[in-house]
Amino acid sequence: MRFEFNGNDANVSFSGDLTFADHMMFREIADRLRASTDKTIVIDVANLDFIDSAGLGMLLIAREEARKLNRTLVLRGAKGQVGRMFGLTKFDTLFSVEA
Repeated sequence: MRFEFNGNDANVSFSGDLTFADHMMFREIADRLRASTDKTIVIDVANLDFIDSAGLGMLLIAREEARKLNRTLVLRGAKGQVGRMFGLTKFDTLFSVEA
């Protein structure tokens, strides 16, 4: 997985694959998102090609961390395999998911 923060520490874009192998890098990203003072955290997954169950779990952990801080976590741009996984797992009922 590759990532890039967009403008501030509350907006990050992912590309490539989000799998169990990325959990250490994801922890670092989550720490940076947590340090942000913005009320809304946006994770753009438009350029993410693949996500596995561990990747979904990482997003759930990020959501719980955001909730503890009274913030909203938005997932943006899911398509292809990632969009199908979000649909199968009903992520749209757990997250704010934007096109």
